[in-house]
Amino acid sequence: MWRYLVGGVAALLLVGAGWLIFNGEAHPDALPNALVAARPADAARQDDAGSAPLPEAPARSREQKRFDRYDKDRDGRITRDEYLVPRHKAFAKLDTNGDGRLGFDEWAIKTTTRFADADRDRSGAMDPAEFATTAPKRKSPRPACRCEDAPKQED
Repeated sequence: MWRYLVGGVAALLLVGAGWLIFNGEAHPDALPNALVAARPADAARQDDAGSAPLPEAPARSREQKRFDRYDKDRDGRITRDEYLVPRHKAFAKLDTNGDGRLGFDEWAIKTTTRFADADRDRSGAMDPAEFATTAPKRKSPRPACRCEDAPKQED
């Protein structure tokens, strides 16, 4: 029972600390004396001199980075050819005979390879034993808890 009480108090303390961190309004002018003394001397000189802060590089958004990956010639526009380059590469991987056409066998290469591997006698058909080898490999389920070996503690 005391564990639940301690956990509840800890959760309330964490929520309170989070609220103070995100909603607190700290001002650099209101720093405690200990923190002002701990500041580097060059930072204090820069503040005292009244010089402007150093400019920061603007952060590029995820969409800007994605745009730049597609815009190969860096002209600020993505042409149809630039947009289709990844698809051309994927098509070229599937077009095994290089004729520029994608036949059914080329498109279904993974499935046809699996069939050929399972058909051990090369008869063009699978018997039940051969078909059983095509079943997807499933991971064995892990036990939910390995608590059986640990000694039980009473509260």
